[in-house]
Amino acid sequence: MKITVKLIGPLIYSAGFSEKDFNLTGPVSAEDLLVRFNIGKNRPTIITRNGKAVTPADPLKDGDRVVISPIYSGG
Repeated sequence: MKITVKLIGPLIYSAGFSEKDFNLTGPVSAEDLLVRFNIGKNRPTIITRNGKAVTPADPLKDGDRVVISPIYSGG
């Protein structure tokens, strides 16, 4: 399956890209992407699939666009 992954902020530096297409095999969840890109579970993130928030356990489908962003606060 082909998915597009976009990373935001400092996640770009840890993974080495800002947006990239991937061809993945088998069932893949959003959490699998966090592991693949070495984004620690202790780092709070927001994950969206095709513009809607998902949980890490949600499965991904062919053609999905996934955005992973750290949670920011402040004003």
